[in-house]
Amino acid sequence: MAPPPPPPPPPELFDDAIAEILLRLPPGEPEHLFRAALVCKSWLRILCDPAFLRRYRAYHGDPPLLGLLHRLLLDGDSSPRFASSTSMPDFPHPGSDGRRTRPLDCRHGRVLVQMLDDDESADYLVWNPVSGDWRAVPELDFDRATYTAAVFCAADGCDHLDCHDGPFHVAFVGSDATWHFLWASVYSSETGVWSTPVSLDNGRGFHIWPRRATLVGNEMYFTMTQHTAIIGKYIWVKNCLSVVEPPPQATNSRWVSLMTMVDGSLGLAGAYDSRLYLWSRKVNSVGAAEWVVCRIIELKTKIPMENPSDRASVVGSAEGVGVIFVRTGVGLFIVELKSERVRKVDEPGAYFSVFPYMNFYTPAA
Repeated sequence: MAPPPPPPPPPELFDDAIAEILLRLPPGEPEHLFRAALVCKSWLRILCDPAFLRRYRAYHGDPPLLGLLHRLLLDGDSSPRFASSTSMPDFPHPGSDGRRTRPLDCRHGRVLVQMLDDDESADYLVWNPVSGDWRAVPELDFDRATYTAAVFCAADGCDHLDCHDGPFHVAFVGSDATWHFLWASVYSSETGVWSTPVSLDNGRGFHIWPRRATLVGNEMYFTMTQHTAIIGKYIWVKNCLSVVEPPPQATNSRWVSLMTMVDGSLGLAGAYDSRLYLWSRKVNSVGAAEWVVCRIIELKTKIPMENPSDRASVVGSAEGVGVIFVRTGVGLFIVELKSERVRKVDEPGAYFSVFPYMNFYTPAA
């Protein structure tokens, strides 16, 4: 008796069906996308198709966290390095040629880097790690003893899923060497000039804490300190500077991080007594803004400490992906707010401010 004929080969998948499968590959691990692109020419064609990439970004929403840059407290500026948080290799850094650099911000697929010379003169680069492209930003000719800055997309109506090569703004806020005045200005990549600086009398002598600022709509928020902490506010569209009082529990600590909450309000994270506190600035029923504790996470059982005197410090956050960066004497950790899962991302160090880089990294990038 003759053996039965072999079963027919499975039907060939149409491009639309393949695209639906590839659409569901997680963006937080770009290696999967690059491996899929090597399967065959048709898969590579789909993954590089601009229409597919637009669908892919819209399907997954907020860009994933690809890596970190950071500043150190004791040693000042760290070595020029982009630390990947995925299995993909680190992106080449603008300071790889040996020039000293200082990261100032990461946002909307861009990194703002201050390029330092031995004579302390400086200029700035807005850098796209994925493409390697960069644009120079002219230096501001103002006294700046302490300062912070923010880079952000300037395209009207942009969803910030793929805006890293469009127009951008850089908002810069500084305090002078006497700590008597604060000043701010904003740069436009479309005009190529800085706005006329606005100043604010700094009667209490606060100086800007040079950590990553936070954007809420058209407002830039940053931390200042002397003996107590306070929050500065710069509305760049009105060229206006003012101050905001932090929650009472946060006035005695420099180790807090501003953030944007899921509902778009201003948020603040701080670690106290082995707990992570999250505040949100809400408008109450009479129209006044007030701080509300919206979350408390116990860290003692989640993050290892070096010794009983070791304290956790919040050194940054990543908006959109619900991540807080916490350092202890054991290392740098990520706290995922949704699951409260904790994972170590770097070795012990005097981490001062962490700059998360979030972007889609695809074979066509």
